[in-house]
Amino acid sequence: MAGLWVGTVAAGRHWRRPPQQLLWTLKRTPVYSQQCLVVSRSLSSAGYDPQEKTFDKILIANRGEIACRVIKTCKKMGIKTVAIHSDVDASSAAADVTFIGPDTHAIQAMGDKIESKLLAKRAKVNTIPGFDGVVKDADEAVRIAREIGYPVMIKASAGGGGKGMRIAWDDEETRDGFRFSSQEAASSFGDDRLLIEKFIDNPRHIEIQVLGDKHGNALWLNERECSIQRRNQKVVEEAPSIFLDQETRRAMGEQAVALAKAVQYSSAGTVEFLVDSQKNFYFLEMNTRLQVEHPVTECITGLDLVQEMIRVAKGYPLRHKQADIPLSGWAVECRVYAEDPYKSFGLPSIGRLSQYQEPIHLPGVRVDSGIQPGSDISIYYDPMISKLITYGSDRAEALKRMEDALDNYVIRGVTHNIPLLREVIVNTRFVKGDISTKFLADVYPDGFKGHILTQSERNQLLAIASSLFVASQLRARHFQEHSRVPVVRADVAKWELSIKLHGEEHSVVALSNGSTFDVEVDGSKLNVTSTWNLASPLLSVNVDGMQRTVQCLSREAGGSMSIQFLGTVYNVHILTKLAAELNKFMLEKVTEDTSSILRSPMPGVVVAVSVKPGDTVAEGQEICVIEAMKMQNSMTAGKMGKVKSVHCKAGDTVGEGDLLVELE
Repeated sequence: MAGLWVGTVAAGRHWRRPPQQLLWTLKRTPVYSQQCLVVSRSLSSAGYDPQEKTFDKILIANRGEIACRVIKTCKKMGIKTVAIHSDVDASSAAADVTFIGPDTHAIQAMGDKIESKLLAKRAKVNTIPGFDGVVKDADEAVRIAREIGYPVMIKASAGGGGKGMRIAWDDEETRDGFRFSSQEAASSFGDDRLLIEKFIDNPRHIEIQVLGDKHGNALWLNERECSIQRRNQKVVEEAPSIFLDQETRRAMGEQAVALAKAVQYSSAGTVEFLVDSQKNFYFLEMNTRLQVEHPVTECITGLDLVQEMIRVAKGYPLRHKQADIPLSGWAVECRVYAEDPYKSFGLPSIGRLSQYQEPIHLPGVRVDSGIQPGSDISIYYDPMISKLITYGSDRAEALKRMEDALDNYVIRGVTHNIPLLREVIVNTRFVKGDISTKFLADVYPDGFKGHILTQSERNQLLAIASSLFVASQLRARHFQEHSRVPVVRADVAKWELSIKLHGEEHSVVALSNGSTFDVEVDGSKLNVTSTWNLASPLLSVNVDGMQRTVQCLSREAGGSMSIQFLGTVYNVHILTKLAAELNKFMLEKVTEDTSSILRSPMPGVVVAVSVKPGDTVAEGQEICVIEAMKMQNSMTAGKMGKVKSVHCKAGDTVGEGDLLVELE
């Protein structure tokens, strides 16, 4: 029987490859908690029929978490898998191979945003007003934008994943948007064609999962709410949407199926819509692959979408009718990225995972990942670490489980976006369902700053930090099976401390009583209890009856301590009262004056340098362009001045913090 190539990235995705050839075989599969998310029900196709013959072996032309996800289903179906990526294998699968996914016509038609929009119109699918042809140059882009009326969205015709997209509110932004979008499109997709549409301000991004077979059958599998985005890339998804009523859900589903049938679609696919406040919806694009966010659909329907794709590729008809598709419970997915959320809601971070522990011990938690401790996060691929999914009987339960899962997720060695994810899911507007694609910009107009502690939360953090400090000091005095002359009397139970947080000093008194500490913070008394296992990356702490999960990321002899609390990392400095008094005589390190220098905020490749020594630049003027994860970022001058020196050139690879340009 023939081998099988899984083409889950067929539509417009190209990989940037490291300098050396890369050949790899994945051995690790996604891990699930004992309480599996996909609950058993009569409809669920999670049961595998050994008598239903499909394929002997599948070649997976993908990487990371999605490759692991495919392997998981293949193993359950008794199918052997091979995961490779190299030039020499480009033609080795050419003979007697079946492609898992839609046919070439559907991929090409839906992969081209211009053609897909025309097809959608013919299929009577609601579309966004705009110019349906190819935009030739920046001047034509300005003319078209004026005709449509600002604001407009400039989009790569072959685009996806938020790449090659810019919003323009005036002529100048249109010219800049045309330049950056065409460059990103050429870099990411090998196709720099652009189109321009009316920008629907403050919309929701809601998509419909579809499934078709080779016998003319097609189903819609409910919706996914994907409105929480940064740079037009999804961050948090959920199913179903809190916004849709059954009538709108059905209308969107029927139009999605109509489009799928119009291109004879035979596999799993996603039709994306923008939805305004009046529940009017407009076709955005169709993705002819298994989406990153597909697990939330599996949770609420009980279907294994990978299995359905394999069955369809073998020629089997769909086993279900539209009336059979359930909507059971609620699922939420957070995309965990190696990104710094404090920089534009997430600029890429690279490094090696020194410690990694997924929260799969919790109920209702699923983690799809393709990494393990020691894995490298590089500049060559998207910085996704994993997909974290929680399932509950309702939205409140799913969100609470996500909150707990994020607190229990251990990631060391790279900067990650868990602080942002946790803040989003507990935000009052998000919990109410008052969201749009502008959510992050609206909630954090000055950028993400981390969790803002209330006075009660601040006192809890200081009490936990002081208890950790004392517990570590007490442990340091003891050697197992050895006696030691104590530097301080062993029976000292009262610790007077000085703690600095956010530049403010706080007086703390901690009384030790076994595993319990009675702590007084600026006059407020708290009771703190834990096992105080300082070797564990996770610490479950009870503060006045409230359970908290914290992570102590670092402790230094000089009193500095980093604690992850409520998702955000806080740096505290703890000293005894005596040490704090003596510390006042220590000289402080002079902070670097950064007003006249430009450093790279992220690792990446310099695409262009727009200045040279001697040039006079204005505040906000473009200095250079850095491409990171195939997204182009314009670096601008922070003030007016004359260029003193340029430390980079086009083609250079730069790291975070590298000096780019100096001004006089």
